[in-house]
Parts: sequence; C-alpha cells; structure tokens
Amino acid sequence: MILVYGAYGYTGELISREAAGRDLEFAVAGRNGTKTRGLGIELDVDSRVFPPERAGDNLDGIDVVLNCAGPFVDTYEPIVEACLETGTHYLDITGEFPVFEALAERDREAERAGVCLLPGAGFDVVPTDCLAGHLHERLPDATHLRLGFEANTGVSGGTLASVIEHAGGGGRVRRDGRVESVPVAAESRTVDFGAGPRNAVTVPWGDVSTAYYTTGIPNVEVYTAVSPRLERVLRASHYLTGLLQFDPVKRALQALARALFEGPSEQTRETERVFVWGEASNGERSVTSRLVTPETYSLTVDAATSAAARLDAEAPTGYHTPAAAFDPGFVLELDGVDGFRDESVSDAVSPDPA
Repeated sequence: MILVYGAYGYTGELISREAAGRDLEFAVAGRNGTKTRGLGIELDVDSRVFPPERAGDNLDGIDVVLNCAGPFVDTYEPIVEACLETGTHYLDITGEFPVFEALAERDREAERAGVCLLPGAGFDVVPTDCLAGHLHERLPDATHLRLGFEANTGVSGGTLASVIEHAGGGGRVRRDGRVESVPVAAESRTVDFGAGPRNAVTVPWGDVSTAYYTTGIPNVEVYTAVSPRLERVLRASHYLTGLLQFDPVKRALQALARALFEGPSEQTRETERVFVWGEASNGERSVTSRLVTPETYSLTVDAATSAAARLDAEAPTGYHTPAAAFDPGFVLELDGVDGFRDESVSDAVSPDPA
C-alpha cells in the first residue's frame, strides 16, 4: 500500500485523485485532521493524521511513502528515519538541493535496510534526469553536461514556499565532481529548448546534484529560459538574499506565498507544454537531445504516481535517481511526453572553464 503524505496540498491532492483514478491501493495522510479525513472520505480511502515526527507510529501496513509535503527540508528527515526503521520505501517530489545530497549520503544505510530512497519523482527532476541518462548513453565518455527547460506556467503556494526556503543559498553548479556555490544566474547563454532560441541563465536545479549520480559526469549546469530583463533582476537579487537568512522574514514570505498562490488552473495544466533540452560533450564531440512534456504539475502527478506504483510492485534498494531506479526511458512512458529528439553528433564547443 502507498501512503501519500501531504495529501491535501495542491500537488498532493492531485496525486491522490490520480491514484484513486488508477485504482491503486493507497491511504492519505497529513498534519491537518479535518482536511486529511475529508479527503479520505471523499476518495473512500484510509486517512492517517500525524506530523512528520510521528511517522514511525503510522506506517503499519504501508509499503511506500510518497511525501508531498514541502518545504521538504522540514519533512523528509523524520519520515525517512521511520521508513528505514520499518523497511518502507520512500519517494518524494522535492526539488530541494539539500534533500538530494542528504539522501545520497544514506545510500548504504538504505541498502542495509532493504529500502529505496527516491527523491525528485516530479518535474524536478524526472524529465531532465532521464534526458541526462539518455545523453550519457549517447556519449558515455562525456565530461560536461548542460540541461535546461522552458516552462510558462504558474506555481502553487507550497512550491513557492520551498523556493523561498532555499533562495538565500544562491546558485549551484557542479565542477570536477564537486558542487560549488555561485551567484544566481551566474552564467547565461542562448539555448534552443525546442521552440526557437531563448535567453537562458543557470539555476540551482536538482540535477546539479542528481545528474552526477545518474551519469557520473563531473561538470553539470542547469539553465532555464528567462527574459533579459528578468536576468538583470536575478543578478541583482543576491544583494537581498541575506534577508532570507533570517527565519522571521523567511516564514512570513512563505505564509504569504501559501495564501496568495493557488497553483495553475486545470486548463493550464491540460494545455501548457514544457520544452526540455540537454547537451553533453567530451571536449571533442557534442550530443544534443530534447523532450517536450506536459505542464510541470501535470507531469509531476503522472510521474510521482507511476513511480510510487512501480516501487510498490518492485523496488531497488539504496539511494536512486529516477533514471537510475528505472531507466532513462521512464519519462517516455508518461502521458503526453514527446522525445527523445536527437541531433546528430557534432564537434564540441570548448566547455566553459571549470
């Protein structure tokens, strides 16, 4: 049985309804008793009310926990501890860099417990992670990997709260196998994500962590499409990030985000498309591939529900990225995904200095 924790949040509720539509055996859980029980009654499934710190007392009969409650840096650890103690597989939909790195360090512990730890089973990082694995298959000796996406969609309050949680940390890139802190939008370039050339800047996307474990490629950057005006704003924002180091400021902004941002509408989720791009090079040759996916939340719902169902049936043990737990073709099994679109091998442009 699958337990969806944070089931009454924007994304958690969408996933719970998808699980019900697929006739999966699952239960809903969360802190708020009224919302959790109400959703359980509506979907005709079991409901469990508890904070993350009490997860160990509430996993009887559960094979897989799907954590949808962010910011995940506040919820993952006690739930993972409970999963390791009870032999329950864990996955989540985080995009939070510290969670990826912390769970990667628990690989051997998870193996000994017979448990799978699979963070990032949503839009961050399923499409880009699978694309990274595909590019590595095309160029096994690649030394540099660049990934990116172009998305025009809204965000939920929970997602924005997670972004605010880590906004004070600046940017991230991986160089020579080590993660390095850099300013926000430290690098820019023109990228054709699949709908024509766009201005793009580096962002601290989860693949800076996960792509290394998927492919072993030691140099990783992730880009997103932004306007030149927004790029200038992002570059100037590092002067304000110090304010986000103060918990009262951070918590106030997170509360405001949850109150004001409801997430994209059903029409947006059904109609918007996302363009995903990747490039791998070994200094002499370069390969480029692309994907087109549904809107970010729609893909998250499909990917997370599918991943949870697969872990419920058969799961590897230890820490895994989505492409490593399954294979790079996992993303192609999701509804509405178009790819991989491969360009011919070309001479590589000299990589940026590490």
